[in-house]
Amino acid sequence: MTQSTGPAGSLDLNLLVALDVLLEEQSVQGAARRLHLSEPAMSRTLGRIRRALGDPVLVRAGRAMVPTPHALAVRAEVSAVVERARALFAPGRDTDLRTVSRTFTIIGHDAIAAPLGAPLFARAAEEAPGIRVRFLAESHVDAPFLRQGTADLEIGVIDTSLPEVRVEHLKEDLMRGVVRAGHPLLEGALTPERFATAGGHLTVSRRGKLRGPVDDALAGLGLERRVVGSVGTFPASLFVLRDSDLIGLISSWSVPLATALGLVTFEVPLDLPPLPLGLAWHPRHDADPAHAWLRRRVRELLLGEGVVSGGS
Repeated sequence: MTQSTGPAGSLDLNLLVALDVLLEEQSVQGAARRLHLSEPAMSRTLGRIRRALGDPVLVRAGRAMVPTPHALAVRAEVSAVVERARALFAPGRDTDLRTVSRTFTIIGHDAIAAPLGAPLFARAAEEAPGIRVRFLAESHVDAPFLRQGTADLEIGVIDTSLPEVRVEHLKEDLMRGVVRAGHPLLEGALTPERFATAGGHLTVSRRGKLRGPVDDALAGLGLERRVVGSVGTFPASLFVLRDSDLIGLISSWSVPLATALGLVTFEVPLDLPPLPLGLAWHPRHDADPAHAWLRRRVRELLLGEGVVSGGS
């Protein structure tokens, strides 16, 4: 491959591909396997990368290896350069996805990963067996994960306002109530008053918030519910609700999980704002055929029957 002539000296641009894989795998062994090299050869390549960057790139942390701050800072740009090169030499219409070897990271709520994971893995096995998918849970800290390259695709309620992020709206959803089977709230007409007072309430918040749109809607009617606590994810809340008389809320894409646990969902008797479900990614992925495949399949699954939507 062409050699660079910049201040770093004669740098083999293949090192960028190796650096991209090393930062993805965070393992010399894993990178060697991905690039079909021996571990000693991969170690030598890492040594060349370290000398070229003047940075250790990956350092030991117990039994694992973690990227240095400088490696994290350049990760997104390295990935972007490698993807632009792939797009240049392998136009999308000619790309055979069965020969592509990639790992994609999706960040989103656990309640989406649970029903989406199995069909997406099945699609990948059939159409692009060299593609692996990692699901990461939402963080309690807001960070530019897409820009940094920590994640390749975000799924869920996209609230970013960064101008360099592509956002695609898919559909709107409404929160549903959920309780254990036989809960007293399920007997008789469901009114806002009964919803607020038939038991303690459990909230779901990655930041630990105890108040939300439901409380605003109740306050508009002169009502108040008793919130006893919160948990970080919808799946965790379902196990708490199953074994208690607490009242919870879930999105429709969590309904299959609730049903599998024997819980009952119902329409909340309040005027709640809809939840906009969508996708978000960095523009550097626009021309990448493999990423386009990922977006297409996720889009189809999110909008398909019986995947992340459900009944009562």
